[in-house]
Amino acid sequence: MDGVAGGTGLRPELVIFDCDGVLVDSEPISLARLTRNLNRIGVPIDLATVAERFTGTSMASIMGHIARDYGIAEPAGFTDAVRADTLAAFDAELRAVAGVAEVLERLPQRRCVASSSDPARLRHALSLTGLLRLFGDHVFSATMVARGKPFPDLFLYAAERMGAAPERCVVIEDSVPGVTAARSAGIPVLGFSGGGHWGHDRAAAALLAAGAALVFDDFHRLPHLLGA
Repeated sequence: MDGVAGGTGLRPELVIFDCDGVLVDSEPISLARLTRNLNRIGVPIDLATVAERFTGTSMASIMGHIARDYGIAEPAGFTDAVRADTLAAFDAELRAVAGVAEVLERLPQRRCVASSSDPARLRHALSLTGLLRLFGDHVFSATMVARGKPFPDLFLYAAERMGAAPERCVVIEDSVPGVTAARSAGIPVLGFSGGGHWGHDRAAAALLAAGAALVFDDFHRLPHLLGA
């Protein structure tokens, strides 16, 4: 069930989508590859911990946490190696979240993407799944701002670039850092739990606690939730 029944009363002019775990079902792939590579450099961490702590977080933030918590500095070329490993896995395994293309085709609101992923990975994922054509150049990465999620910078930057006031936007997010960032930006946020890395009940509790207005797990419900 959703965290809040029925519609939201929202009538946004701009919908800001996270990418990983919202538009593309990439988190099971990327979290597994990240875990494998962290283990390779001696970090004693398992997939469940990586998923809980780092879903929706940029590599710069992740490696900062690893240095502080495990005393292991990022080796030269590590981020590039993780990126290459993940992109290779995407080529073989990545799929769009069910219903995304169909819903975006008929969604009346303007839209953009704001993701913690670097620009190359972001555009590669959207291209592989056929979704890039639905966003064009309106794709923004955390590398474009000083601070990534959970800080508000990326969502505020995306809204500014799209010419929309924050209060006239809605963010769609699957992670606690993303929900926190949207709330800090003064933007209403809906939580999405339909990706393969979440169980809905666990996701609903975490995302609602972070400040999501509601949590949904079927993309076909989105037009109704946005007042379309």
